[in-house]
Amino acid sequence: MTVGEIPEVAELPKAVTRTGAVRSGDAPRTSMTARRHRAFYMFTSPWIIGFLLLTIGPMAYALWLSFTTFDGISPNWRYVGLGNYQELLSDPVTWDALGRAGLFAITSVPLSIIAGMGLAVLVNRPLKARGLWRTLLYLPAVVPPVGAGLIFKQLFNRDSGATNGVLNIFGIDAIAWLDDPYARYVILMTVLWAAGNIMIISLAGLQDVPRELHEAARIDGASAWRTFRSVTVPLLSPVLLFQAVTGMIASVQTIMPMLLAANATPAGVTSIPQSNYMYMMHVFAQYFALGRYGYASALLWVLFVLILIATGLIFKFTSGVVFYNVDPEAKK
Repeated sequence: MTVGEIPEVAELPKAVTRTGAVRSGDAPRTSMTARRHRAFYMFTSPWIIGFLLLTIGPMAYALWLSFTTFDGISPNWRYVGLGNYQELLSDPVTWDALGRAGLFAITSVPLSIIAGMGLAVLVNRPLKARGLWRTLLYLPAVVPPVGAGLIFKQLFNRDSGATNGVLNIFGIDAIAWLDDPYARYVILMTVLWAAGNIMIISLAGLQDVPRELHEAARIDGASAWRTFRSVTVPLLSPVLLFQAVTGMIASVQTIMPMLLAANATPAGVTSIPQSNYMYMMHVFAQYFALGRYGYASALLWVLFVLILIATGLIFKFTSGVVFYNVDPEAKK
């Protein structure tokens, strides 16, 4: 067959290459993308559904309640608009409770971070049975808040508590730890007792600090404290920022230790020491003692906004002192 007798080859389809292989066209690529999207939403749907039903739904319901006088039972409620918000802004009890919560956060968060960091530095050293020490120091953080509150209530009971029993050995009279002005210190010790969570996070940050930097500082003649302050702390600043933000959010919402450490009167009515009557205790009283669901919901929404503002301020004023250890190759 001559060259001129070879029939003209028809144009190959776009999906077929000259070597006979089939290229992935738009339809297969679109199908693969759709499958990936379906897989993503399938695996995340439990969390999405739970977030919508258990977080967004209750928040929206609480926002609606904050504009009403609903008490949870009576059908005789009415829409009051911003009346609840106007009342809380002029309520001195609300502002006093908010001030105590803020003072508690300013006190407990730094102390918790310092305690957790100190324990992390301790168990990061080459000690004997280091794993056992880490476990023992972390165990208090595993105890539920209810159990921890009951334990401290028994320890600091005026009549039968072990703390006053030890003081009596040294001739010191029994102290009413669960009353003013000592009640706030008991709550603070309850929070510090569970510093194991912060210890674990700080320990992970310490182990991520490059040893070469410590060795370089040691060669330059820096002391252990100077190395910790100038090398370790700056590299741990993202971890410290995380602990500060989450600790602030948790501290202003503390309520369980205060409820459990409260005293019960002969009539069965629980009395809260004035120093422990913080913002969430005020919300609890409005909800369950007075049945003012609308006013309590307004209190919670104000707290939510204040937490957002405080978090934003923390990020703003720490932007120049937080250093992130980023791999230069990761930017390429």
